[in-house]
Amino acid sequence: MKIDKVKSLIEEVKAFAAGTEKEIEDFRIRILGNKGELKQLFAQFKEVAPEEKKEYGQVLNELKHVAEARVDELKQALKQQQSSAEADSLDLSRPVNQQKVGSRHPISLIRNRIVEIFQNIGYEVSVGPEIEDDWHNFTALNFPPEHPARDMQDTFFIDKDPDIALRTHTSSVQVRMMESQSPPIRTISPGRVYRNEAISARAHCFFHQVEGLYIDKNVSFADLRQTLFYFARTLFGEDTEIRLRPSYFPFTEPSAEMDVSCTICSGKGCNVCKYTGFLEIMGCGMVDPNVLENCGIDSKVYSGFAFGMGIERIAQLKYNVNDLRLYSENDAQFLEQFRSSL
Repeated sequence: MKIDKVKSLIEEVKAFAAGTEKEIEDFRIRILGNKGELKQLFAQFKEVAPEEKKEYGQVLNELKHVAEARVDELKQALKQQQSSAEADSLDLSRPVNQQKVGSRHPISLIRNRIVEIFQNIGYEVSVGPEIEDDWHNFTALNFPPEHPARDMQDTFFIDKDPDIALRTHTSSVQVRMMESQSPPIRTISPGRVYRNEAISARAHCFFHQVEGLYIDKNVSFADLRQTLFYFARTLFGEDTEIRLRPSYFPFTEPSAEMDVSCTICSGKGCNVCKYTGFLEIMGCGMVDPNVLENCGIDSKVYSGFAFGMGIERIAQLKYNVNDLRLYSENDAQFLEQFRSSL
């Protein structure tokens, strides 16, 4: 009787045991495969007497469910057995494999630290495009047409177009800020800039700057000095001294160069600071009224100051790096020195 055969097969399925994945898979194919026994039994359904069809169909469905459950049960048991064996084979006394930890680039470390210092006193971070037009890079900043910075020897122009160039400073971002916002404005602009210069230990064709801008009513040069004094002492230490020397920039008046006491000799004089006790780190000054007017700000109501520094220069003083080319040569041995600075 066909029903008895199916019931016998159900008991066989329940009693089946296997110790490998291959044995389980062979069993599944034999019972549940496209050419398996279950498929053949279903094909014989038409040969079953009408009064037995209902019971026959029920036992076939039972066979299918029992076989599927047994296969899953055997797979799960084998998986647990393998996991237990792997756990027993672990040697917990073995030393840990020490993976090398990566390090941040010194330029990133110094940039992040500068940004953090100024954010702590209310400055926001602003960014802008590295390819700029003449207005934002030169004209709005009070560069006259004959200024040497416009010459091909200093600027990378795009396709010889005198109106489009790689930005030579992040002051172009400050122009965009003044055009799009109303005072008070307090912002710093970190970013990469480009100059058409010969690459050497002291110069490169690209480098990084952080420039700052503060525009409001009644801003004075004293505010500028105190801000930069706070910055220098926070970055280099509480014993740091600064000095401001008169200078010239087209976009500030009056203008100054700022020096900090030498971090190598603590201001006593050495070959790094040329025995002056001070090292130059940035330019600064009061924003020229023409620049304010160019950007749509009333210079009779508002005043402000601006400053800019090279991040490579600050990193050189902070980490005693004597060759600018090291920052861009991807020397793993050089970069690994800054792992502890994370």
